[in-house]
Order: sequence, then structure tokens, then C-alpha cells
Amino acid sequence: MISKTDLIKRFVDYVSIDTQSDPHSSTTPSTEKQWDLANRLVKELEAIGMQDVSIDENAYIMATLPSNLEVEVPTIGFISHFDTSPDFTGTGVKPQIIENYHGGDILLNKAEKIVLSPNYFEDLKQYIGQTLITTDGTTLLGADDKAGICEIVSAMEYLIAHPEIKHGKIRVGFTPDEEIGRGAHQFDVEKFGADWAYTMDGSQIGELEYENFNAAKAVVKVKGKMVHPGYAKGKLINSMYIATEFINSLPKFETPEHTEGYQGFFHLTGIHGDVEETTLEYIIRDHDKGHFEARKAVMINLTNELNSQYDRSVIATEITDQYYNMRQKIEPLMHIVDIAEEAMRQLDIEPLIKAIRGGTDGSQLSYMGLPCPNIFAGGHNFHGRYEYIPVESMIKATEVICKIAELTAKTYMT
Repeated sequence: MISKTDLIKRFVDYVSIDTQSDPHSSTTPSTEKQWDLANRLVKELEAIGMQDVSIDENAYIMATLPSNLEVEVPTIGFISHFDTSPDFTGTGVKPQIIENYHGGDILLNKAEKIVLSPNYFEDLKQYIGQTLITTDGTTLLGADDKAGICEIVSAMEYLIAHPEIKHGKIRVGFTPDEEIGRGAHQFDVEKFGADWAYTMDGSQIGELEYENFNAAKAVVKVKGKMVHPGYAKGKLINSMYIATEFINSLPKFETPEHTEGYQGFFHLTGIHGDVEETTLEYIIRDHDKGHFEARKAVMINLTNELNSQYDRSVIATEITDQYYNMRQKIEPLMHIVDIAEEAMRQLDIEPLIKAIRGGTDGSQLSYMGLPCPNIFAGGHNFHGRYEYIPVESMIKATEVICKIAELTAKTYMT
């Protein structure tokens, strides 16, 4: 039985360490403070009895739990990231533990009147009677993805303490900078040496995902011409007006706030400019590869149309692919999803198999040769002040890791 007390202590210790990443930094990790938790994790992995514990110059951590079988079975891995999102502050996280949640509003911060309410966050109603860990309303929590790290470390500790649970060789990996899209960039798949792995980076209990968006970013630069506004007729070209025309020419309802499920979108993430030059920053997302390519074509065609309309090159659009749908790499190996699904069912967890409306280290790792579906870590409302996690979901995620290890061994021994 996984110790609830130990799990809470470990998680609270992790989230109390600020590991926010920085998209504007060119180093790896992108912030020095990520080393604080990384170095601590190395010592902890050694302390619980893991072998081959290593950390490289970029703060990528790997460790091994040796097989306790007499026969050879596939090596599996479990991966999580220790950075937190730059979307909201992760400095001075003060976790609050809510025992036996009563089902009503949770006052996160009395002074600032910040309330976590099931009237707005309906998922809370699933966890009546359970223990919740919340923020104090002034920071994010960091369950994304320190919950995943906590669950992996706790599972390895449990398996070491219970050698009667038979398993093959298990590799664990912890990465920096996932939140800024670089978590897999310096990951050494060959050194990791697993046949497949699972990222513990999903949300609510039961989530099991092997599909994600195809993703690209687009930078649209609009050129104008500034002259004195009093004498501007026929001469001044306001780049902000042309940028607005570009924005309004894209499909109005194909944006994040109007889409769900398998529907893709264009998302304007940033705009800054003046008369002379305006820059638009977009992300493009779609699960279907054909639709993804069509979305990129829409932006290029619109650029060409506006340049033709103004009879000069007023717009330049640069599109860069970021990652792809891992389904293409996972489907030929669906047994690795089946093992995870069966592990959940044996633990009385109803699997929620759905597509990720986002990305994960697993999508990039799958294209790097390490097939890597994603499993729930238990948290909700990531990247903001309303983030919370039920402790019981963390316990179940830890048990799923142990069960996957056990089922993989049984599958390949029969």
C-alpha cells in the first residue's frame, strides 16, 4: 500500500522549490533554479536504492531499477518534467491541504478573496471526501509535472521495498524545460535504452493518451510606412491596420475558445507594433496531418493575397513546425497502450482514452525512437492559481506505474 503521508510530504517538498522555465533563455535548463530540484532528485534516487543514477550538463536525470527476473523482458521507462510553466508565477508556492473535501467552495486566499469553486470548476465534484492539495491563490501549484515525478519516485521506492512484485528493467527520466517545448530536445534516447516509455504528465485520473496535436508556430511581420500624419494622404501605410485585416481574414470560429475534441485552431498568442511594423505571433494546431498542412497553407495564401492587394510585399510569414501527432508512431505498437489500459482496469480505474489538445515530451520522444504514451498524474487547472490535485489520484497513478511494470513482465514471460 502506497503511504499517503509519505506521498504528500514528497509532493509538498517538490512543489515548494521554484523551477519555472523561461522561453526567452537560450540555455538548458533555461533557468538556474531548475538545478535546485534536479540535484535534489539525484540524491533522492540514490537514497531509495536506484542504480546508474546520472545527471548530465543539461540537467537531464536518468536512473535504473534493475530487473528481478531470471528471464529477459522489454525494458520500460517512466518520464516526467521538473520545470513549471512560465504562464504564472511559481515563486513561493504555499500548498494547502484540504482533508475530506466537503464539495463546496474552497477559500484559497482570504485577503484577496480568491475562491476555488465547483460552480466554475465542475471536476471538483468528483473528489468529495478526498484529500485535495491546492495553492494559496497567489501562485500555481506545480502538479504539472511534479506530481508525475513524485509518483515515479514513490513507485520505484515501493517496488524496491516489495521484491515479490516481479518486473523487468525499469528506466526513469526527469527533464527540464518541457513547459517551453524543449523537454525532449537534449534527451538521449540511446542512453535511456528503453523499448518504450510512458510520460506521467496527464491530468485527471484515468487519462491515457496516445494522440496529440500536430503543432507549428507562425510569425507574421507586417511592414508599413510612416510619414507626418498631417501630410500623409496617399503616402502613409499603417502596418497595424493591415495586421488587423490579416487577423480578421482567418476563420473566426477556428480559435481555441471555439473548438474542442479533434477540432484544430489558429491561436494569436502575441501582437506588438506601430505604424512602421507590426508582428503577429500564432500557434497552429490540428490532430489531422492533412488539416494541419491546410492550415499552414491558409496563412501563406492569405499572405500572398494581401501582398497582391497592396501591390507590394507588406507581409512576410514564417512558419516553423514544432511537433507532430504521436499516434502515427504508437499505433503500430498498440500493445504498450493496452498494457497501461489493463493496469488501470485491474486497479478499478476507468480508462479515459482521448486525444491531447496540446503536446507532451512523449510526442517528440516518439519521433526520436522512443514510443511514449501519456498517463494521468492527477492534477487539474494547470498553469494557474486554481491548480489542485487529489491525493487519492496520485496514489492511483503510483499504483498504475507498479502495475504496468508487473503486467509487462507477465506478458513477456508467458
